Amino acid sequence: MSEILDPDVAAREARASQRSRQLLDAAARLMEKTGSEAVSMQALAAEAGVSVGLIYRYFGSKDDVLLAVITDVLTQFEVEVPAAIADAGDDPVRRVGAAFGAYCRVIDSRRHAALLTYRESNALGHEARQRIKELEVATVDPLRRALADGIAEGRLVAQHSDLVAYNLLLLAHAWALKHWYFERTLDIDGYIRAQLALSLRGLVAPEFVAEYADLLVG
Repeated sequence: MSEILDPDVAAREARASQRSRQLLDAAARLMEKTGSEAVSMQALAAEAGVSVGLIYRYFGSKDDVLLAVITDVLTQFEVEVPAAIADAGDDPVRRVGAAFGAYCRVIDSRRHAALLTYRESNALGHEARQRIKELEVATVDPLRRALADGIAEGRLVAQHSDLVAYNLLLLAHAWALKHWYFERTLDIDGYIRAQLALSLRGLVAPEFVAEYADLLVG
């Protein structure tokens, strides 16, 4: 029997989640624009349209805000990528395609935050950077396993599943890094199709090309 959540508790949790999302989005926009060092708690409060005191209810320091913004992207990967892989079924090549699409869509929804991973993570302390690295390894693992399965079944031709996994992850991040250019001709769905086709053309074993024709045309 499932536990029934008290309506007042559910409402408070929903408000807290919405407020946290509001703060993280505002911080990502502001820090990506000016750099984390130039952002004060007062400026963040103004960007988010809240009081400074409210920010301190959620975060102890500006470094805590930056870490939360960066790890928010990674925790979204933790949710969205395995779900997309599960929905794709048993075929490892289609699981790879689904995982790549999920990475790209998370990046699209968190573009400012994704950029901070590259530009600002060195501003954090050793423990925070280590936490980011650990989360990144964990979130890449479902894609790496799908690639390894495809290689083991002879459907994909590659020597190193880790290398291919990180190549695909970098392509997903490129949507944020070069969005100013790609958006001229591609939406997120077009970007996913084009990049996936380019990648899989060099990975799918020749005898399986016809089976994945829909994935190889960008």
